Amino acid sequence: MHVMGSKRMAIGAILAIALATGAAAHHGWSWAEGEQTELRGTIEKVTMGGPHPTLDVATASDGVWLVELGNPRQTERSGFVEGSAKKGDPVVVLGNRSLKADEKRMKAVRITVAAKRYDIYPERIQTN
Repeated sequence: MHVMGSKRMAIGAILAIALATGAAAHHGWSWAEGEQTELRGTIEKVTMGGPHPTLDVATASDGVWLVELGNPRQTERSGFVEGSAKKGDPVVVLGNRSLKADEKRMKAVRITVAAKRYDIYPERIQTN
């Protein structure tokens, strides 16, 4: 009985560490550059589900980018809800792009869709 309990505890600890590491990697900003850049394009796809709503943004010169927004509640608090954007809408994204130069992925702090601004992470917006 004691051996079985130890094995269960060890397996539980390994699972907890794996889940915590994955959550920290996904929800943190360590994968993104510190400097913010602007991405301009046209929305190809809007996904409002969790863990983060996303936009696929087609640019004129650099292909399609994956833009992550905040968690669903945070994104909703910014005013960006189902129906706020659709395929074909022009979009300007202010955010932090991936540290991996070949990865077309960005974490948005602000998006502007058809002249309507949504501050996803207002406290993180860098101004000059």
